[in-house]
Amino acid sequence: MEREEQNLSLRSPLIQASEENELELNEKESAGKGVQTSEFVAEVKKQLWLAGPLITVGFLQYSLQMISVMFVGHLGELTLSGASMATSFATVTGFSLLLGMGSALDTLCGQSYGAKQYHMLGIHMQRAMFVLLVVSVPLAFILFNTSTFLLAVGQDPDISAEAGLYARFMIPCLFAYGILQCEIRFLQTQNIVFPMMISSGITTLLHILVCWMLVFKSSLSNRGAAMSISISYWMNVLLLALYIKLSPNCKKTWTGFSRESLHGVLIFIKLAIPSAVMVCLEMWSFEMMVLLSGLLPNPKLETSVLSICLNTASMVWMIPFGLGGAVSTRVSNELGAESPQAAHLAVKVVLLMAITEGILVGLVMILIRRIWGYAYSNEEEVAKYVATMMPVLATSNFLDGIQSVLSGTARGCGWQKIGALVNLGAYYLAGLPSAVLLAFILHIGGKGLWLGIICALIVQVLSLLFITLRTNWEEEARKTTCRVHDSSIPTNMAS
Repeated sequence: MEREEQNLSLRSPLIQASEENELELNEKESAGKGVQTSEFVAEVKKQLWLAGPLITVGFLQYSLQMISVMFVGHLGELTLSGASMATSFATVTGFSLLLGMGSALDTLCGQSYGAKQYHMLGIHMQRAMFVLLVVSVPLAFILFNTSTFLLAVGQDPDISAEAGLYARFMIPCLFAYGILQCEIRFLQTQNIVFPMMISSGITTLLHILVCWMLVFKSSLSNRGAAMSISISYWMNVLLLALYIKLSPNCKKTWTGFSRESLHGVLIFIKLAIPSAVMVCLEMWSFEMMVLLSGLLPNPKLETSVLSICLNTASMVWMIPFGLGGAVSTRVSNELGAESPQAAHLAVKVVLLMAITEGILVGLVMILIRRIWGYAYSNEEEVAKYVATMMPVLATSNFLDGIQSVLSGTARGCGWQKIGALVNLGAYYLAGLPSAVLLAFILHIGGKGLWLGIICALIVQVLSLLFITLRTNWEEEARKTTCRVHDSSIPTNMAS
């Protein structure tokens, strides 16, 4: 008995010490989990704070052209067809290119802001404005000759003439759109998003009034609708310019116009070209799908249904587009600040948000599938066809949401060249050949064309996800430091 008591007395301090160590380890683990949870929740709040206004801005800007087309629709079928054709042509040849080139500022301004090189944001914006205004000149020439291009590809002469007239009055909005993209990226990368939402809201409300007056209360008719778009874009540009000039929030980042910005134009162009290719390849493939639908049996039905689906997809896409803008800002800011783990966390958070959004929106689309077609057409045949397309559309929206946030990550890191190659392979080596095979050889029709797009989205998502998962975030932070330093060298040399 005495020996057992001695053994217990000898072992008890060791047991007690081990229990205390285990308790300390458990407390540290729980504290670590608490820190991780709090960081995760904080990141969710930051991204929602950014994404909410960006989604609203996207919807409001998208609505400008849609509102004008709706007003033109009351003037007759021919004018509606012409306005729709002109808007689509302008999007493919002009707006998509300017949007893509402007997105290079997601990388340059975002990383400079994170690195506290505040003065460089104004320099980058001026470089972008200069390049986009120069690019807008040949785009304006293309838009001026819209009817010639449409006739060359076999479009109806009357519709081509109406579209050409409408497009010529849209030319001023090209220049405004390019400047607007620069202003939006300049503010977005500083996490200043609510002023953009307010200016877009004011512009949209005034656009309805201006469009009504020019279409119905003047002799301009459909030309007035096109002019109203230009007026509204320039109004938005002016509102944001006044905010940038007068707001104390931009005091450090906007120091006035400077000739220093012209010394590093090539730095912007090198990133802007792959950025434009990355955006255009994707947008053009969707427009090409609608054109291919005109070659199917019963082309009027197929084109009408696919146009409805494309319009629906474009509206719903504004949600992941806002999420993509938010993660682009967060990743670029954190890499610029040399915080690779925070950038990695931002990507994890946005992927979870995109998956959740895709599931919820997809369920809504499936639930309303039987009635959604009647919002666009009174014909039962069209409504039934749309109902069969909605589950396919919900699937593509889910995948499109994931690729949008992964593309936002790519812009935040400066992977535009990689993104351009991925989009080229996904849409033109996998997507469109699959669409042609399913629609014309297997005779699945318009649904086959959209299934081809889904094939492209699958390839795109898997490729971008593979690249993101294999990313060395510490190495990305080092590359960002070098990029920020290189972009500021011309300024230092000039001074």
